[in-house]
Amino acid sequence: MRFFQAMTINATALTAQRLRLDLISANIANANTTRTPEGGPYRRKVPVFAENLAAADGARPGGVRVVAVQDDPSPFRRVYEPGHPDADRDGYVFYPNVNIINEMVNLIEAGRAYEANVTALNAQKELYRAALGIGRA
Repeated sequence: MRFFQAMTINATALTAQRLRLDLISANIANANTTRTPEGGPYRRKVPVFAENLAAADGARPGGVRVVAVQDDPSPFRRVYEPGHPDADRDGYVFYPNVNIINEMVNLIEAGRAYEANVTALNAQKELYRAALGIGRA
């Protein structure tokens, strides 16, 4: 069980980064959504990660886990567009609190973190393969 512990830890990181990529994609896709089923503009979503502490007996290998997906509490963008169907009586429309530039930076960072974990996972597989080859030699 402990032999594959590093692979399991990397798998938790891959899962976490995949969720992060999905949330970033949803944020970008809804960057101009002014009306949602809940009412009001779309609110940016962010993942909350926590360390998955390893159990002393090795039953839980460690790694990372997703604790929650939260709404970003930052304020909405307020734009003067009196002809917009969602404009208030003063002519202002509230747009999502999504900054495309920040989302793209987060997307690159999450993609690189995902790639780094894939590289580490592949290195572990090669180490296991080499270890099995030693027994045959």
